[in-house]
Amino acid sequence: MQIQVLGSGCKTCKSLFELTQKALAELSIDDEVEYITDISKIIEMGIMTSPVLAIDGKVVMEGSTTNIEKIKDIILNQK
Repeated sequence: MQIQVLGSGCKTCKSLFELTQKALAELSIDDEVEYITDISKIIEMGIMTSPVLAIDGKVVMEGSTTNIEKIKDIILNQK
């Protein structure tokens, strides 16, 4: 599974990246989380709101969340 967090590098984006890493650890999933701050890559994916959680190239969540359970549910539903 390819997991990416895309954003500008702001506090909210970093928070989503860290929560996603924590969610994977709690789910015992060894996949890496790629943190993308390259604006051209973000635009290339057609993303207009950040941060974004993408799995296997598909946007699965836009905007911020501090709810790790929601992130875990999203990850489990993509497997």
